[in-house]
Amino acid sequence: MGNLGLVALVQLSLAALFVALVGAAVYLQAYSSAIFYLILAASLLALIVYAMDKVAALENRRRISENRLHLIALAGGWPGALIAQKLFNHKTTKRPFRIVFWITVLINGGVVGWTFTDGGSALLTRGMAEMERLVALLGG
Repeated sequence: MGNLGLVALVQLSLAALFVALVGAAVYLQAYSSAIFYLILAASLLALIVYAMDKVAALENRRRISENRLHLIALAGGWPGALIAQKLFNHKTTKRPFRIVFWITVLINGGVVGWTFTDGGSALLTRGMAEMERLVALLGG
C-alpha cells in the first residue's frame, strides 16, 4: 500500500471513529439519537452534493460553491464529504479547500470532545431539552 493509500485509510478510519464515538455516546445516553441522525443525514447530503458537483465539473456546468460544501461539513457532514472526496476523487488537490475542510473536521471533533466535559455536557443537556420543548410546541 502506497503513502496515498495509507493516508486515505487513516482519514476514512478517522471518519468511522467519529461516527462510532457519536453512536457510542447515543448508546450510553450521553447524546440524543437526533444528533447521530443529524450527522448521518449531513454526511449523506455531503455525499450527494459532492457527487452533483463532480458531475457539474465534468460537464462544465455551474458548480456548487466551496462555502456550501464547507458548511455541510461543518454541520457534521464531514465524514460523508471525506468519503465522497475519496470515492469521486473530487476536491482532493486544491490546498486552500483542503485546509478549510480539515478545519471543519477539527471543529467537529473539538465540539464533540467538549460535550464530554462538565460545562459542555450541561450545555448539551440544556440545548437538547430546549429542542425537545420546541418540537413539542410545534406539535411533534
